[in-house]
Amino acid sequence: MFDSIVVVLVIVVVTFLSRALPFMIFNSKRNAPNFLCYLGKVLPNAIVGMLIVYCLKDIDINISPFGSNEILALLCVVVLQIVLKISVVSIIAGTILYMYLIQSNILNSFFNF
Repeated sequence: MFDSIVVVLVIVVVTFLSRALPFMIFNSKRNAPNFLCYLGKVLPNAIVGMLIVYCLKDIDINISPFGSNEILALLCVVVLQIVLKISVVSIIAGTILYMYLIQSNILNSFFNF
């Protein structure tokens, strides 16, 4: 029991320090270097692009439903994000649509002539 408490406390301290240190180091007296500001602007979009590529890399367009499940879910996320601009709603709706399309197998039966 004591070991578990120590492990949890170490995790709490390390997590707190990893979140607080940047604010303690770069405060109003000392600004962040230019390359860190640049990374803060560029990395979010790069990470999203990398996640999209990672999610779509295993699509097989030679087998029914020819990637249409993924493409429809992606379009759902993009359209909802453009219209609503609420990331959580867009992601959840796209995930629900994708799971429905996969579980119902509706597009697979549509493309099997």
